[in-house]
Amino acid sequence: MKPVPGPKTNIREVDATPYAASLIEGHRDFGYSLETALADIIDNSITADANVVQLVANTSLDMPWIALADNGIGMFEAELIEAMRLGSKNPTATRASKDLGRFGLGLKSASLSQCRKLTVLTRRGGKVACARWDLDRVARRNDWSLELIDDWETVNGFDLLPESGTVVVWEKLDRLSGGYTHDRAKRAAHLNAEVAGAEHHLRLVFHRFLEGPTPRIKLSLNGRTLKPIDPMASNHPATQKDPDDPLRLKNGIIHVRCHTLPHHKRMSREAWEEIGGPEGHLKSQGLYVYRENRLIIAGGWLGLARQSELTKLCRIAVDIPNTMDAEWKIDVKKASAQLPPVVRERLKKVVERFAGTSKRTYRSRGRKLVDESRFPLWNRVQRDEQIIFRPNHEHPVFREFAEKLPEHLREGFDRCLRLIGSGLPIETLHAEFVGNGEAVTPDVTEENDLKELVFSLATTLMENGVDADALPETMQSYPMLNSNWSSVSQLIEEYLRTKVQ
Repeated sequence: MKPVPGPKTNIREVDATPYAASLIEGHRDFGYSLETALADIIDNSITADANVVQLVANTSLDMPWIALADNGIGMFEAELIEAMRLGSKNPTATRASKDLGRFGLGLKSASLSQCRKLTVLTRRGGKVACARWDLDRVARRNDWSLELIDDWETVNGFDLLPESGTVVVWEKLDRLSGGYTHDRAKRAAHLNAEVAGAEHHLRLVFHRFLEGPTPRIKLSLNGRTLKPIDPMASNHPATQKDPDDPLRLKNGIIHVRCHTLPHHKRMSREAWEEIGGPEGHLKSQGLYVYRENRLIIAGGWLGLARQSELTKLCRIAVDIPNTMDAEWKIDVKKASAQLPPVVRERLKKVVERFAGTSKRTYRSRGRKLVDESRFPLWNRVQRDEQIIFRPNHEHPVFREFAEKLPEHLREGFDRCLRLIGSGLPIETLHAEFVGNGEAVTPDVTEENDLKELVFSLATTLMENGVDADALPETMQSYPMLNSNWSSVSQLIEEYLRTKVQ
């Protein structure tokens, strides 16, 4: 039998190799910032088993440069050439559990997003290799020929190369110059500000690698060791931590753990602001997604809840393995992801349950201010669906002062209190609390005013059955008095002495 011929086709093949100059310029525009670009390079260092990573920024030179040096396993020349190839790894390939890479683009795309000249020096087994991409050279030649540098001793950053490890050097920092091409001082100031801004990001993203008595890596900036920023405040004694909640899926296990931060009054101002970051706690509440202990998403609810003042203490750590990159749609920068549907449904229930913890923390403190049994300065009144705050006319200080007034002045005094209540700047207070609630504090109490308050309140409490021995403990429950406790405790002793006399 004669073979039956296959279907006739009209397909032709032509060479469609991309233009080198155009494609490599396109790799500059994946949306990296300086901080995400540096983090991507550090990922490679961690994957290469480095435990020391140095970030060096020489910003004051006529031709400034930035280098990242590690003491990892280094590369032979053939490995270096492959590492400098764009798309050197298939994102669908199986990776080791500690591998923080994704597309095989990070070294090149992250670096070239910030500079036009990328040089990599590496040493392994006593042999040094050096390769370079110079975009100006690629533009002139329009080909994919990688430069191999034999006189590597003359390369910037060579002195940072250890016996085993790699140094990544960025030069021609066109995108970090701030436009100050001909003003060396202003360009240096701008570069320093950019690097300083990236520092917080690196301390946050790699905090799990920097923590503990024997951290997995030591990260330094111009010789200064960087300390971790734990967004969960895990080691603070007042942080509330729920048990680990594992979610077993086809491609691995997702671990979910909820944390409720302490109220800001229980933390130092420096620690509170550091954990809140540049945008504050209102923006930093929410989900913290870690991929192999490396932070991918830092805050935000990803559509699961609204940001609010009452939930700003909520932090949920979500740990995913690198086997789930496709499901989570991890981007090239490893700075964003999307919740898979099955995970979204699970987390939605977790968030709904957990958000109440943070709300209760704030509301419990709020209730102390309006507890009717404690003679508050302000009363909370609920009318229909509205909440009104009014000065408490029956407060001992107000009542005692009113009783000392002539009868014809008492109505005027009450009118003043009512006007204070109706003139409460609700919209302004709301804007301040939403924008920077921790900065809103009560005014300083004058010494004579504080004495009047303590004496009047102590008299009223004792008239209502509070023993002298219980007076300090009772009065310390007032937030206003507690915040001035050193002075208040002395005033209570003075008051009790006058009662004995």
